[in-house]
Amino acid sequence: MIDPAIRSHVEATLATAVREEGARVLYAAESGSRAWGFASPDSDYDVRFFYVHPRDWYVSLVERRDVIERPLDAQLVDLAGWDIRKALRLLLRSNPALYEWLVSPIVYVDDAPLRSELKSMFEAHASPKALAYHYWSIARGQWSGQVDGASEVKLKKYFYLVRPLLSLGWVAKHGTPPPMTIDALLDAVGMPTDARRALDDLLAAKQQTPEFGFGPRVPDIDAWAVSELESLKPGSLALSDSPRQDMRAAADDLYRRLLGL
Repeated sequence: MIDPAIRSHVEATLATAVREEGARVLYAAESGSRAWGFASPDSDYDVRFFYVHPRDWYVSLVERRDVIERPLDAQLVDLAGWDIRKALRLLLRSNPALYEWLVSPIVYVDDAPLRSELKSMFEAHASPKALAYHYWSIARGQWSGQVDGASEVKLKKYFYLVRPLLSLGWVAKHGTPPPMTIDALLDAVGMPTDARRALDDLLAAKQQTPEFGFGPRVPDIDAWAVSELESLKPGSLALSDSPRQDMRAAADDLYRRLLGL
């Protein structure tokens, strides 16, 4: 799924970035359209990762910067990573982005036991209501900011509207973190026939077209999106707003082990 030359560039760029910060990569994967299953030929490579510093870095009266970022480079590689302490805090807040990184189909650096442990902890802990609010908020923002009221839209924005709505549908039905790829979500959640046909047409065009640009709105997708945004409002769903299990002790234990304590 990733050209070997690009993969080598990603790995080298990532190694340089963490070395400059005095850290060590624990796990790195692709996020964004390439991992979600609707990339264009010219889509960016959104590399997301977790890292850890030497133990003494954490023993300080100063709360230091807990992200590593590098801007988009000439190879369209964008780096953004979280320190493991930040990652574990976000896990305990049911942050879905963390889970998506862990289930990405494109992995660059893989500490398999750590990946498995973090994934299991998230699945055991995540609040269904928090997941629902996250995906509903993203979908509502895409609808109101990119589609509603416009005569023409940037067509790729439909994927950034549809995917969180499908994820929301999964959470409403199962109360668990959803699959990452749009194909898996479509298979599990589905869309009305006309809306699905329109989305498939957009997907086929996007996968073959650099600079996938503006076009007329798609009424069948619009109608489905409006209906889903209304019927799947998180406040009206019978979902718990508490963690499924309290994983604070397990997160603390993992944090200490990674620091060698």
